[in-house]
Amino acid sequence: MKKFTLKTFLVLVITAAVIVGIGFGFKFLNQKSIDSSYPVKYEKEISAASEKYGVEKALICAIIKTESDFDPDAKSHAGAVGLMQLVPDTFTWMQTYYKDENSYEFEDLYDPALNIDYGTEVLSVLLKMYESEDTAICAYNAGLGNVDKWLENPEYSDDGKTLKYIPFEETANYRREVERNKSIYNKLYYEK
Repeated sequence: MKKFTLKTFLVLVITAAVIVGIGFGFKFLNQKSIDSSYPVKYEKEISAASEKYGVEKALICAIIKTESDFDPDAKSHAGAVGLMQLVPDTFTWMQTYYKDENSYEFEDLYDPALNIDYGTEVLSVLLKMYESEDTAICAYNAGLGNVDKWLENPEYSDDGKTLKYIPFEETANYRREVERNKSIYNKLYYEK
């Protein structure tokens, strides 16, 4: 049987320290990667809109992350623009029914502050209208008309308020992604 020497002991201690150090290093790098993948850009604008409309910051961030990945110049194939990807019809609806002034042009939605304000107001209206965050998220993606039809259909809703099935795969995936992103933003920034 071999003797346990000081040299053997030191080799074991150093090896263990290196393994532990590598583990902490990977954890640190992984956390940095997660943080950089889930930024909170436009914090001031998000906080202001959250307070103004009573919408959770994590939900606003999740919508922005899902819609544009925080790119203020984003434009979709459907003509939606900016951080929260608003379409012309929604912009017109919000200006007609919910704004005091009609002094903005659709192109102004490339401005992050205005886009976050309008997008969060839309989200606030949908949350009040549907009383279910899941349903409001679906309406943000698929539109009020589609969601209203789904809620009236017993194949998609048992109670006319919540959706048990989402017939548009894009909207079902969108809702899951927003929920996942919201959970991550809460864990990274907003849960105390």
